[in-house]
Amino acid sequence: MSDRTAGAKLPAARTRERTLSVTTLAAEFHAPSLTDFFPPAVLFEGTPFELDRLMLVRLLMTAVLIAFLFLAFRAPRIVPKRLQNIGEMGLVFVKEQICDEILGKESGRKFFPLIATIFFTVLFLNFSGVIPGLNISSNARIGMPLVLAVVAYIAFNYVGIKKYGFFTYMRSSIVVPNVPPAMHVLLIPIEFISTFVLRPFTLTVRLMANMLAGHIMLVLFFSATQFFLFDADNWMKVFSPFSLLGGLAFTLFELLVIFLQAYVFALLTAVYISLAQHADEH
Repeated sequence: MSDRTAGAKLPAARTRERTLSVTTLAAEFHAPSLTDFFPPAVLFEGTPFELDRLMLVRLLMTAVLIAFLFLAFRAPRIVPKRLQNIGEMGLVFVKEQICDEILGKESGRKFFPLIATIFFTVLFLNFSGVIPGLNISSNARIGMPLVLAVVAYIAFNYVGIKKYGFFTYMRSSIVVPNVPPAMHVLLIPIEFISTFVLRPFTLTVRLMANMLAGHIMLVLFFSATQFFLFDADNWMKVFSPFSLLGGLAFTLFELLVIFLQAYVFALLTAVYISLAQHADEH
């Protein structure tokens, strides 16, 4: 007997029980799954330029960022208004609260373009996670966080190697001074992994995991609202306002996470550059 035939003979109560189970993925309710993050190709399928929904969201938000910066600063005024005011607030925040604070004014000015690019890229790509119709951040998939982490990794290692030379920089980064020689057997591998492996890894995973978790929570809240309101038994409809309020509250929290993740990524990039600049003070 096929599964379809067997399912047809189940009593109505049993059918309702299966419908209410998120593990059975009934037609009325779709729990978040890997297909959200690896959707089928939309354009150029089977080519190196294949684009799926997340890639289109990424390209769209990149275009929005470019358009925002162009409109904000195409005709700058001494007294900023509207978009220019918002753009300058963002740039001043990155300059004063990240670059100048961590790197100092001279180095902060030098690395400001890199830090600002990372900050605004992460911010705008994250923001698509709360835009209706998009509903997902392309940073929830590892590709873009990994690219940004590699950029940060190259930047801080370049700074250290340029200042000290390769071997001096490596020695200064992994050799802890003023410890018994026998301890170096333990400390050198730890310092190497911490500096050259865990830094890009944690940058990547922190951003990806936070945006992935946020997407899953929002989908669960609003899918539950739809289920309670349209598909559940009448007595269960009373739960729909609570799940809706939970979804709205978590959306506000997600807005905070969106900004914090951009800030933390840019901040840590600046911190790593500063550590590379002062590797001899390890």
